[in-house]
Amino acid sequence: MRTIEVEQITQAIAKMCMEACYYLPEDVYAALVEGQKTEESPLGKDVIGQIIKNADIARNEDRPICQDTGMTVIFMEIGQDVHFVGGNIVDAVNAGVAKGYTEGYLRKSVVAEPLFNRKNTTNNTPAVLHTSIVPGDKVKIKLAPKGFGSENKSELKMLVPADGVAGVKKVVLDTILHAGENPCPPIVVGVGIGGTMEKAAILSKKALLRNITERNEHPEYAKLEQELLELINKTGIGPQLGGTTTALAVNVEWYPTHIAGLPVSVNISCHATRHAEVEL
Repeated sequence: MRTIEVEQITQAIAKMCMEACYYLPEDVYAALVEGQKTEESPLGKDVIGQIIKNADIARNEDRPICQDTGMTVIFMEIGQDVHFVGGNIVDAVNAGVAKGYTEGYLRKSVVAEPLFNRKNTTNNTPAVLHTSIVPGDKVKIKLAPKGFGSENKSELKMLVPADGVAGVKKVVLDTILHAGENPCPPIVVGVGIGGTMEKAAILSKKALLRNITERNEHPEYAKLEQELLELINKTGIGPQLGGTTTALAVNVEWYPTHIAGLPVSVNISCHATRHAEVEL
């Protein structure tokens, strides 16, 4: 049994909040650089160039990449041999978010109640926390500040098995076409297939945290990722104002499902596909 003080969780998450909002991940940055080279539209090339310049300024000056510093989504894998001491783990997570967003001068965008008075919580809490128990004595934390310009354009569809691959492709493509330029492309697309309604949605969110240079380990899903990317980049939406680089990557995650179902979730992320990861 390994003991971890929850204060370590708080400090780690505070740092991750700031770093994720300031520093674009290397895989996304490299994809933007490559996208500028291959983009066929002169205007599109210029737009991607400005996005890259913005990312450089943010990194060099420790400033947010975007004014929308998102709602904090956290996936935490907890080793079954870990024992937390010093407080409640959920409280420790939210204390870390509050510390990171306050000390990092990040915009606070969370309201305490979603429908009626929508009063701001003033520290970007609570986070959306997903936990899983895994073997070992480590804690792995993945954090994503999820902006809502892209989140608002995400979709969930409950297909039937007969819809098959063609049905999945249609859901993804219809979602992208409906979103248009609103999610600030070039985008990264997370697709969750299988499970139940809520499981598919979680899978699509989790897919956005995978390095965009890594393909799904299952060869048929890896092929589907590439086919979806090609279809999306043929839409002409491009980087904001038209072009051939609508998406930088499509990541698909899947899970077993019921014999009668085929849930499909599409979660879109803007060109600032921000995330951070740490293991304690």
